[in-house]
Amino acid sequence: MAQKQLNIFLSASIPMLGRDERYFKTADTIAIRDSVLALASVALPKYKLIWGGHPSITPLIASILQHSGLDIQSSVILYQSTYFEQFFPLENESVAHIIKTNDMGDKDLSIEEMRKHMLGDNEFYAGIFIGGMEGVEDEYTMFTQLHPEAKVFPLASTGGAAKIIYDKYFDGKEPELCINLAYSSLFKDLLNL
Repeated sequence: MAQKQLNIFLSASIPMLGRDERYFKTADTIAIRDSVLALASVALPKYKLIWGGHPSITPLIASILQHSGLDIQSSVILYQSTYFEQFFPLENESVAHIIKTNDMGDKDLSIEEMRKHMLGDNEFYAGIFIGGMEGVEDEYTMFTQLHPEAKVFPLASTGGAAKIIYDKYFDGKEPELCINLAYSSLFKDLLNL
């Protein structure tokens, strides 16, 4: 009998200059990129990866989908709000399973609608938080409220919101989230791969 594929939620972005300095000043862009690529490379297809389509992250996952040599399209779900439809990255076309949520006529309300479906319509084994800004912090709060039994892994080594979450809630526990930059082996350990 086939084992049930468990879901992993990915919340990630690359902090941008000009936004809140507390995210940008600790962000490690290379670590963010490397960790997202490592996650998609080692977790698929055992797990299903679900994420909200940030334009700095979707191209990374699309790259794995295009070059893995495995049939892993059924192992990913990309959520996108149609509020941002004119800004969808071209790499979205590489993702077979996209769930588009309603444009609520307002940026914040549209993002909230997308998160409500992305996090509320799925069960999760784990949430992984990488880099990011306000949205990653918001998704951490929502994820832990909706899925209190799920594992959560804020990769403090990537900086940004993930480091803020780690510093606020982990108090030095699971130090590998701060110091282990060998992301492929880290995810294999964290996800029992």
